[in-house]
Amino acid sequence: METVSVSLRSKILRELLRLSQGTDVIVQSSDGAQFFLTRIMNADTFYINKGADDFDAEIVATRKNTRLMKFLDERGDKAKGRKGTSPAEARRQLNP
Repeated sequence: METVSVSLRSKILRELLRLSQGTDVIVQSSDGAQFFLTRIMNADTFYINKGADDFDAEIVATRKNTRLMKFLDERGDKAKGRKGTSPAEARRQLNP
């Protein structure tokens, strides 16, 4: 991961950073490429093995994502009562 310092002279960049204070932002370029912008509350805990605070914050943010939670609930409802694929069957399907 790389950290890039930016100037706040750009109105668009300033607005993106303002938006990311309250919610995660997906930035889409004119060619359709998408980038994810999120606020890091404490950079010291962002890196693996430095603490669990960032992971805890990620769980809270994920639970607040109502579209994702609705999707997961719907998928879970569809799967209830169904049998899954056994490892042997998965191997057979993947290696005909």
